Amino acid sequence: MLRLKNLASGSAGNATVVEASDGLHTRRLLVDCGIGPRQLETRLAAAGLQIGQIDGLFITHEHSDHIGCAHALALRHRIPVWMSQGTHMAIGAPDFDGLLTLARDLQPIELGPLSFRPFTVPHDAREPLQLRCTDGAHDLALLTDLGHATPHVLQQVAGCHALFIEANHDPDLLAASAYPAFLKRRVGGAYGHLANQATAAIVQAVRHEGLKWVAAAHLSARNNTPDLARQALAGALQWAPELIVVADQALGTGWLTVGEQPAPAGPLSPPPLPTSLF
Repeated sequence: MLRLKNLASGSAGNATVVEASDGLHTRRLLVDCGIGPRQLETRLAAAGLQIGQIDGLFITHEHSDHIGCAHALALRHRIPVWMSQGTHMAIGAPDFDGLLTLARDLQPIELGPLSFRPFTVPHDAREPLQLRCTDGAHDLALLTDLGHATPHVLQQVAGCHALFIEANHDPDLLAASAYPAFLKRRVGGAYGHLANQATAAIVQAVRHEGLKWVAAAHLSARNNTPDLARQALAGALQWAPELIVVADQALGTGWLTVGEQPAPAGPLSPPPLPTSLF
């Protein structure tokens, strides 16, 4: 079984657990660690987990809302870490005391019953990577923090049974926002973040009968709303809007099993005020 639990999603911090089990062994990968250690412990506990049950840590890129306390966490709990060489250099090439393995585009990584394959994405970071994960029966793509989908990106997410995908902003809200012009260009640019319509185009391009759920992630607290993201993705998939899961900054998501359709979404609590601009 393959499943996902987002712990936090947005500019104030990102962290997601991917879990695979073959009936005998269960392995869990924490993708990004952009929240503090106390928050992480609290949110893991709410998911029924402890830090000692995390078997690996994958860092997608060096931005603070993704790297967070990763170095301290790995050393304190002796957790193996994967990140690209570019990401490692961008954070100052710290010593991970033998726990670090450098990840590369399309080089598979095995963690017991969980296999994950990094792939490059266009984002304003040194060497950003996102992931395709599998338990051998089902495939899940995590795709956030990119300005557009290249053919390479579309190839890596094609055929997946579930997508955890960025729907960062609504272009009209971004244009009307109080962001300075340079920041609007950065967020909406080819190496920034996906707008709802761009995300919708991706899911439309890769939709197939086996795709059971899509979770919208990394929503801007200022320049998007859960309803706008749901409407855009539901329209592309020809699904009811309540079937689109939205990852929240404070609440994350519930456990989502790959290959199974989740229960229709209920109303979300309002997100907290952002602690950073994007």
